[in-house]
Parts: sequence; C-alpha cells; structure tokens
Amino acid sequence: MRADTQATSGTTAAAAPTDGTAGRPLPAAASDPSPEGPAESAAPRRWLPPWAATLLRIAFTLVLAGLVLSRLEWPKLFDVFASLDWRWWTAGMLVAFAAHVVAAVRWAGLARPIGFDQPLSSFIRRFLEGMFFSLCLPTSIGGDVVKAYRLSPSAHGRLLAGCTILADRLCGLSALGVLAGTTAITLRFGLSLPIAIALGGGLLLAVVTCLVGIVGSLDFLLSAFPDAHAPRRFAAQLLPYQQRPSLLARAVAWSMIVQTGFVVCVMLIARGIGLGLPAAAWFASVPLVALATVLPISISGIGLREAAFIQLLGPYDVASEQATAVGVLWFLATVIVSLSGGLVYLLDPAKRGSSG
Repeated sequence: MRADTQATSGTTAAAAPTDGTAGRPLPAAASDPSPEGPAESAAPRRWLPPWAATLLRIAFTLVLAGLVLSRLEWPKLFDVFASLDWRWWTAGMLVAFAAHVVAAVRWAGLARPIGFDQPLSSFIRRFLEGMFFSLCLPTSIGGDVVKAYRLSPSAHGRLLAGCTILADRLCGLSALGVLAGTTAITLRFGLSLPIAIALGGGLLLAVVTCLVGIVGSLDFLLSAFPDAHAPRRFAAQLLPYQQRPSLLARAVAWSMIVQTGFVVCVMLIARGIGLGLPAAAWFASVPLVALATVLPISISGIGLREAAFIQLLGPYDVASEQATAVGVLWFLATVIVSLSGGLVYLLDPAKRGSSG
C-alpha cells in the first residue's frame, strides 16, 4: 500500500493516524519518514522500475504456460474439456463465490472494530471489486489499492484501510499454511484422521499465538529497524491491531473456512471431469497450489497453477491433461466470480463520489 502511505506524508502530529481503538497516535514508524531526513530515504529502493517488473512477469507467465502446454497431448486435453459436466463446475463456482463472501466477512471483522462502521454488504461489494481489479491489473496489489480507495474517501482513512487489507492477507496466508502443513505431514507419515485433526489444531494454535505475539511486540520490532527500512514500514501497518490482537485470531478461524471452501470448489470441478480422488488428495494439493500462485512471478498464477497440479496430482495417477484441466477450470471459476465484482463496480453509483 505504498501509494496510500506516501499520500499521508507531511502531516502534522495533530493529524497523525491513530490506531482506531484507543485514539492514540500511531508511532512515527506508521507514517513516512520525517521530512527533515534525506530525500532519498523517503521511499524504499527498487531493484527494477514497475514497468520492467511487469514485463518480466508477463514474459515468465508466457514461458511457463508455454512449457506446460508443450508437454501435453492436445487431443487428450480437448477430450477432457469435452467430457466436462458443467453442473459440477457450476456447483464448484458457486462454492468459490460463497468462499469469497466469507472472506469479505473476515475482512469486515478486521475493519469494523477499528473505525469502518459500514454495512456488511459494503464490504462484500468492495471485496468483489478488488477481485475484479486484481484480475485486470498485473498484480493483486492493484486490487488491494482499489479496495482501500473505495472503502474510505480520505487519505488517512485509506491508509487505515490498507492496514486492514494487510492483516486480512496475513490471516488468509496463515490458514493456508496450516492446511498445507497439516496435510503434507499427514500424508508423509500416514497419520490417522484423529491425529491429523489434532495436528491441525496444534498448528492453528501455534500460528494464532505467533500472530498475537508479533502484533503485541510491534513497538519493539519497529525499533529494531531504521525509519525507511521496508520491514519497518510493513510491520507498522499492523499497529491498529496492537491493542486488539484477538481480531486476528478470529480472522484466522474465518480463513480456515475460506480455504476449506476452495478445496471443496476444486473437488467439485474435478468431479465434473471424472476425477473422484479422496478428499485427502485435494486437501493436500489445493493449499499448496494456492500458495504457489501467491508467488509474484506469474500473472494471476497462470502456468504456476497448472504446473503445480501436474506435480501434486501425479502420484495419484492423474494424467497431465486432467491436472491441467483442473487448474484451468478453477481459474475460469475465479474469473467468473471476479467479473461479478466488475458488474458491482459499474452498477454502484457511489463510485462517482468515492474520490471526495
């Protein structure tokens, strides 16, 4: 959320951002470095200009997608798509939509307690709009910027909105890691279902404890980095939750429901092309595929998603063409859900006054 952070530079102490809970100003680390410091320290150094990074992502996406497609037998791939039962795919797409709605509820749970007193329907609309712009823009950060911009009309409010979006992202990734870790360990050691559930609960408790501990010690962590250091600027965005760490714990619990919904979505889609793998196979593969698509090296995870499915479903004797089809059809379901966000944005008259 660099653009939002820079928009607040130069404000006086009286107008400094507050944590949204007790009304106290955030420490200086939460805003830009002092204007009295060297000008070159006002923004973190970039390895590449944005346009070059975007071109590299486009090139990598094309190369990776080309490598995946070059190793497939096209007639078999067409046969897989031709065999699709669209009723299963539609069911999977609806589950994906419901999972994203739950994700919007999670975001509302993080935003409302720190000052964004808006109806739940508003958060759902903003969340879907963010998905749409993430689909259209080269990076998902663009969608996050749109969500912050639409949630608040002021620069200070957008900065605080950026805090809620970052916390939302971290909670989602935490739940994703818990699911991926639990299933990977379970399959590696052949654990029984009760032991796997206990393992998952233990990992979840560990993750929540770490998040709460990190947020509670932010002041100490921030003091360990220079003013313009990237980790300090990143961590400073979590300051609104320093006095409300329980909000993050609840958000992680919501995230477990969201990630489970995505697993069910893929299971239904795969069933539509005749793949009846056990649920454990999908709980083992889908979270890892989702983690792979988070890597900022491919646009919308294209190529990464399909390659990951090929590798992870191979041990279950799933043909590369089938694994690729699962990835493509899951992405198609995500695109349809994201396009609904574009429709929401076009039909929302409030967008004309959101810049006020």
